[in-house]
Amino acid sequence: MCGMDGRIKKWVLAGTVVVALGVGGTALASGAGSDDNGGTRDDGAGKPITGAALDKASAIAIDHVGGGRVTGTEFQDEEGYYEIEVTRGDGSQVDVHLDSHYNVLDASGDGSGEN
Repeated sequence: MCGMDGRIKKWVLAGTVVVALGVGGTALASGAGSDDNGGTRDDGAGKPITGAALDKASAIAIDHVGGGRVTGTEFQDEEGYYEIEVTRGDGSQVDVHLDSHYNVLDASGDGSGEN
């Protein structure tokens, strides 16, 4: 029986190591999306902004580009904490990227108008 117990202990230990490596790899992967601008990560890419955050980010973005309407939003994309797509009256679009404190990081147009 001692030989069987030793083999079981080895399998349990090996399984524990595999799980620990998996958890460590997941932690590394989640940290890999951080940047030098306050830890913005790509955790929620593709998710729309909602609630009060949507209202505040939209108002700031529209003011920054000088008017228009919000036609798309994204939470925690690779370029900022908030991304607001504003379509101007002339049809041009501008993506405004904000940090988590609603400061404008940048605004890039789609090429059909001035920024």
